[in-house]
Amino acid sequence: MNNIETINKLSSKWIEQLALEEINMDESGIIHMDDHLNPHALLEESSIDFMNTVRDRFEFYINRFNQYRGGANAGALIKTFKISNTVNDFMMFRNSLRMIFARRAHDVISIGFLSNGKDLFAPRLSDSDTYGQQIGTHEVRAHVGPFNQITWRFQGEAVDVDALVRHYLSEFIRQSAR
Repeated sequence: MNNIETINKLSSKWIEQLALEEINMDESGIIHMDDHLNPHALLEESSIDFMNTVRDRFEFYINRFNQYRGGANAGALIKTFKISNTVNDFMMFRNSLRMIFARRAHDVISIGFLSNGKDLFAPRLSDSDTYGQQIGTHEVRAHVGPFNQITWRFQGEAVDVDALVRHYLSEFIRQSAR
């Protein structure tokens, strides 16, 4: 892969935003000189992007799972829903179990199971965890590093979106099959 292909693969959203801001500045006369230094605005944008990426991956794998289960005519399909009155929170539902992904703040995303519409608990992380015993949710938190680089972390470790989706979807499928 050459340098141009590498650059094209990287997100160019920020440069497009700079161009649009400059056009708006020319038209409105309002100058925003320090927006690139404001971590709150960067965290808000990053959390929305992170949630969209996670949701897109879940939807892809849920569609595949449902197809392998027999399509729309099969029982026990997983359904995804956007949560109203939120920017991009979402949940999955199957057999009275819900897995909810919610942006609790611009730098915190919570992940939890809701069983029978009332019992909230954290998904298992290891085979020694007991299903439904960890009350609460898991949290993925933003970390602002040098040059306002934002990484998403779980228990202090950088999150790989594919590993996150594989873990939580596997846990959801196994727990909702009961």
